[in-house]
Amino acid sequence: MFLFNIKHTDTKSNARTGVITTDHGTIETPIFMPVGTAGTVKGIHQHELKTDIDAKIILGNTYHLFLRPGTEIIQQAGGLHKFIGWDRPMLTDSGGYQVYSLSENRKINEKGVTFRSHIDGSSHFFTPERAISIQRQIGADIIMAFDECTPYPCDYNYAKSSMELTHRWLKRCCEYFDQSEPLYDYEQTLFPIVQGSTYRDLRKASAETVASFGRPANAIGGLSVGEPHEMMYESTELVCQILPKDKPRYLMGVGTPVNLLECIGLGIDMFDCVLPSRNARHGMLYTANGIMNMKNAKWKDDHSAIDPEGPCSTSQFYTKAYLRHLLQCKELLGAQICTLHNLSFYLWLMNEARLHIAAGDFSKWKDKMIPNLQRRL
Repeated sequence: MFLFNIKHTDTKSNARTGVITTDHGTIETPIFMPVGTAGTVKGIHQHELKTDIDAKIILGNTYHLFLRPGTEIIQQAGGLHKFIGWDRPMLTDSGGYQVYSLSENRKINEKGVTFRSHIDGSSHFFTPERAISIQRQIGADIIMAFDECTPYPCDYNYAKSSMELTHRWLKRCCEYFDQSEPLYDYEQTLFPIVQGSTYRDLRKASAETVASFGRPANAIGGLSVGEPHEMMYESTELVCQILPKDKPRYLMGVGTPVNLLECIGLGIDMFDCVLPSRNARHGMLYTANGIMNMKNAKWKDDHSAIDPEGPCSTSQFYTKAYLRHLLQCKELLGAQICTLHNLSFYLWLMNEARLHIAAGDFSKWKDKMIPNLQRRL
C-alpha cells in the first residue's frame, strides 16, 4: 500500500502538508528521514528513534547492506525491519549514490556498474535489475531506482549522457519491479529519480521523463553535491513545477535546517541527510536559536542545560559543560547525546513547518526562523 493525501497548501509558497500511508504506518509530510546506513542510525537505539525522536521513517543503504551483512542474512531474518527491530516505514537508496561517491573504484557502462568494495576490495556488479532485486530482499517500504549521480561541477555533455543513461536504467528498473513480487507480506513502492546536474534544460527534460512513468512518487537526485545553495534551489523549484502535484516529492541528501525550510517552500515533501547525525559526532548542535560547537572552550564552565527549551529531553537534562567534557574525552555518550539532540531538532522543525503551513503563516515563520538557524552561538 502506498497512498498520499494532501491536507493543507500554503497560499504564499508551494509548501504543503500531507500524509503518506504505507503498510508499516503513516508519515506526515513534510518529513525528515534519519539515515541508518548499515541498519542503524549511528549512536542511538531504535527505541530512542521511536520514543525520544519519534522518527516515522528511516533509511537504509543498499550498497552497504549488500556488502555487510549481506542480503542472504537479511532475508533469513525476514527482511530489514525484523533484522533491526524496526516496525515503522523504511526507505532504501539504490546504491546509485555510491556510484558517484566511489568514483575511483567503479566503472560504468550501459549494462550497469562494476565497483570494488571499500571493505576488502572485492569486485561486484550492479545492474538496474540487480539493484531492484537486492532491495526486494532487503524489504524496505520505499525503494529507489538505480541512477547515476553526477558531480559538481559537471560538463554539460557528460551530464546529458548520464541523465539519458539514468532514464534507460529507470525503464529497466520499472520493468523488473513490475514483473517481480515483494518477498514479504507487505507492498513496496518504487521511486524514480530526476537527474540533470544544474542545467535547466536537462532538469526539465529529466523531470518530464520521470513524470511520464506515472509512479506513485518521485525523487530529485544529484543536488547537494557541492553546488551553491541558490543553484540547488533553482533546480528544485524548476523540477517541482513539473513533477505531479498530487504525488510526494523527495529531495535526496538535503540538508541543513535552512535548506529544509527553503525547499519545503518550493514544494518538497521528503528529505534525508547524514548531516545532523554526522555533525553531531563532531559536537555540532542545531537549535532554534542557532548553531553551537560544543567543543568550544566557551562551554567549559557553562552549567546550564544544553537546550533548555528545545524538543530533546536529553538536552534539557544534561549541561553544556558536561557535554563538552564528554566530547573532549571522546566518550561515546557525548556523540549519543548530540545525535539525539540534532535528530530531535530536525523532526521538531518538520513538525513546526507542518503546523505553520496548516495555520497559513508558513512563509512569515520561515523568514523569521532562517536568520536564527544560521546564527553561530
